[in-house]
Amino acid sequence: MTFEEIKNDEQQYLMHTYGRFNTALVSGKGAIAKDVDGKEYVDFTSGIGVNIFGYCDDGWVKAVSEQAATIQHMSNLYYSPLQTSVAKKLCELTGFDKVFLCNSGAEANECAIKIARKYSFDKYGEGRQKIVTLVNSFHGRTVTTLAATGQDVFHNFFFPFTEGFEYAEANNIEDLKAHINDEVCAVFIELIQGEGGVMPLDKSYVEAVQKLCAENDILFMVDEVQTGISRTGDFFCYQGYGVKPDVITSAKGLGGGLPIGACLCDKKLSDVMTAGTHGTTFGGNPIACAAAKEVLSRAATPEFLSQVREKGEYIKSELEKIGNVKEIRGKGMMIGILTEKDNAKEIAAKCVENGLLILTAKNLLRLLPPLNITYDEINKGLSILKKVMEA
Repeated sequence: MTFEEIKNDEQQYLMHTYGRFNTALVSGKGAIAKDVDGKEYVDFTSGIGVNIFGYCDDGWVKAVSEQAATIQHMSNLYYSPLQTSVAKKLCELTGFDKVFLCNSGAEANECAIKIARKYSFDKYGEGRQKIVTLVNSFHGRTVTTLAATGQDVFHNFFFPFTEGFEYAEANNIEDLKAHINDEVCAVFIELIQGEGGVMPLDKSYVEAVQKLCAENDILFMVDEVQTGISRTGDFFCYQGYGVKPDVITSAKGLGGGLPIGACLCDKKLSDVMTAGTHGTTFGGNPIACAAAKEVLSRAATPEFLSQVREKGEYIKSELEKIGNVKEIRGKGMMIGILTEKDNAKEIAAKCVENGLLILTAKNLLRLLPPLNITYDEINKGLSILKKVMEA
């Protein structure tokens, strides 16, 4: 099919829920993608932080292919050695006690919300169900996770939204304290607000949030859907902040390209979710777990994490040399670029025309490259970005 044929079919048969860039990708290897016309692109997006080993990594392909030829799906009514091995590895790497495997970040966040409310209900009874999230946060696109998202632009069209959420100002502990009362069961935050514009929280603020939650027996929960699985140079971002949440959520990079999410909880929450209180048909699917097992065997090593940090610092140092760069934000290989001309969306579109895939977040350019991207691929992509930004 030609690009125009693909584009016409998309317009005719798919709901118009995405603002697509003007290319149709059909193959890839490493950090290089190829479109239907054979044009190559350096990919600084990794499928919005999913393909952490890039396209068609040999080890990942082998793990997935072998599992697809063994057993592709089974009901969660039966024990799965792949599920248990993934859960065990996650617990060993993080110190959490239990894991629920699902299919996406939004589902992982739904699980966290249910844990918080059931824990509070079991201990205190009714009336203690509110969850405080942060202004400018993003937690998903289900009706409940949209309600948890602290951006007014998302609170439209789909009324009534799920009740029980309030929004505090990020990096303002006094504002958070003002929201804490005997109706609150949890505080749920992103340590770096990704969709909100790559906005890191202050370490002192996060430490104060943890202390406040502990003093009030309120769960301290962290959404690591975008920041987790080595993206920031720590296996999970909370580890770099020196805190230990009660609950974290993960997805995106966990499957390296296949849909899998996880909600992890500490020991005091181990028995909150019981048979019948939660579940999923596809969560912990054997093929997705095979992919996650491959990711976990490689992405959490000290050597790999060190390389992520080094590459992130290298990219930032090179970005500082480019004209039209006003500010650089983020950590590891989660990077936001504020432009002098406030023209991020225009730049992103022109980058595609010139062979570079790049993201935006609000008024920023956003980089989420494959974590094993080579320096040659980095330099090639940055040269395209420089050409476009300084044009």
